[in-house]
Amino acid sequence: MDFYDLDLNDLVLDALDDMNFIETTPIQEHTIPCILEGRDVMGIAQTGTGKTAAYLLPVLSLLQDGGYPKDAINCIIMSPTRELAQQIDQAMQGFSYYLNGISSVAVYGGNDGIRYEQEKKGMQQGADVIIATPGRLISHISLGNVDLSKVSFFILDEADRMLDMGFSDDILQIEKHLPKDRQTILFSATMPQKIQQLARTILNNPVEVKLAVSKPADKIQQSAYVCYEAQKLPLIKHLFKTQRPERVIIFTGSKIKTKDLAVSLSRAGFNVCAMHSDLAQSERDEAMYAFRAGKVDVLVATDIVARGIDIDDIQLVINYDVPHDEEDYVHRIGRTARAGRNGRAITLVNEKDQYKFRQIERFLEKDVEKAAMPAELGEGPAYGKTEKQERKGERTKKRGSRGGSRRRKGDKKPSQPSVAAKQNDSSQTSSPVPKEQKVESKEKESNPKPKKRRGRRPQKKDKQPPQTPSSSPQ
Repeated sequence: MDFYDLDLNDLVLDALDDMNFIETTPIQEHTIPCILEGRDVMGIAQTGTGKTAAYLLPVLSLLQDGGYPKDAINCIIMSPTRELAQQIDQAMQGFSYYLNGISSVAVYGGNDGIRYEQEKKGMQQGADVIIATPGRLISHISLGNVDLSKVSFFILDEADRMLDMGFSDDILQIEKHLPKDRQTILFSATMPQKIQQLARTILNNPVEVKLAVSKPADKIQQSAYVCYEAQKLPLIKHLFKTQRPERVIIFTGSKIKTKDLAVSLSRAGFNVCAMHSDLAQSERDEAMYAFRAGKVDVLVATDIVARGIDIDDIQLVINYDVPHDEEDYVHRIGRTARAGRNGRAITLVNEKDQYKFRQIERFLEKDVEKAAMPAELGEGPAYGKTEKQERKGERTKKRGSRGGSRRRKGDKKPSQPSVAAKQNDSSQTSSPVPKEQKVESKEKESNPKPKKRRGRRPQKKDKQPPQTPSSSPQ
C-alpha cells in the first residue's frame, strides 16, 4: 500500500516524500488506519518492521489537524532504553519537519543537571510529544515537573523489553496520572502472558494486529562456527586479520563479556568500542556517535543495542554468544542487510549452546552453514552430539527432575522381607545363637538407650575394635 492511500496530513506526506518513504510495511498498513480512527491498538511485530513510523505518522497527522490543547503535553511515548528514545526522537524530527508548532522532548536518565533542567523546562512549557524512559519520567512526576492531565495519546514501544527490564510497576504508576479517555497504543515484538495482562489493564477494546516473526532477510549470508568457548576470541582475531573489520557489531550475552572482549580486541590492534549499561550516558553517546561516523570499526555490545540502533550500512554481525531464542536472533542479525544492502551474520556456537542453536535452525527451517575452523586453532566440538543432548533433555522433562530410577512421591515402597522373616530364614541356615548372647540381648531390651545418631552403631567406651563373630546377627 502507498502512504498516499492513507488519510495522513499533507505536510506529513511531504516529509515522507523527502525521506523517500513510498510504500507501507504490513504493520503500518494495518495499524495506521485504526489509530487515525481513534481506536486503541496492540501491535505485535518484530523490530525492523517499521513500528516507529506506524504510531508516529498517525499521531503527528492528528496533532497537525488540530483540536488538541495548546501548551500541553498531548502524547507520551514510553521507551525501554535511552538509545531507542533517541532513535524515536530522531525519527520524530524527520516526520515533523514541515509541521507547524509540533514540538517534542526526549527524557531519559544518565544526563547531567543541565540536561535535566532542559527536560523540565520542555515539559513545563507543554511540548506536544514526550519520549521518555519509565524511570526518568517517574522522577519528573514525583517532583511535580510534569502535568499529564491532558494527554491524549499513550504509546508503549517495545513493551516486552520494558517488562523484561522490570518497568511494569513504573508503567502502571505513570498510567494512573493519565486521563481515562486517552487513546492507548502498545507495540511489542513478542506476546507473552505478561504483555496480555498489561494490555487488559491499560487498553480499551483494542484492535489487535499480530504479524508472525518473519525470517531474516534473504540478503543476509548466515554461517556458524562450532567451537569451544576458549576458541572464540582467537577465532575472531583470525577473522579480522583475514579480512579487515569494517562496520561490525559483535553481540555478547553479558556486560562482563562485552568489556573483556572490547579490551582484548583493542590490545590486538583493532579499532573497537564497547556499549553496555554500565557506561555513563555521555560515554554511550560518544561510542555510538563514533561508530555511526565510521571512526570506530567494531562495536561490541549487549542486546541493549539490538532493538535500539538504526544504521543502514552494517556489513557484519557476530553473535559471540548464541541468542536465547529465535526472535533475539532475528533482531540481532537484522542490524545488517538493511535498505536493500547485502550483509553477513556469523554465530559462534560452543558445546553448551548447540541445543539453542538447533532451535533457531528449526525456526529458520534450514541448517545454517557450518564453517570449518582454522587449522591453527584446532578442531571444535562435534555438532552431531546435539541430537543426543536433545533426546536426553526430552527424557529428563518426561520423568522430572528426580530422575527415572528414583521412586516418585506416592509410589508404594518396594516390599522388603520383615525382620522376623529374616530371622526365621537365618535360623534355617545358621547355627543356634549361644545362650550368653540371648541373655545379653534381653538386658539391652530392658534398658534401651536413645540413639545418638543414625548410621553405624556407636562403639563401646573402651574403644576396643569391634568383634564380629560369624554367629552374631547382621
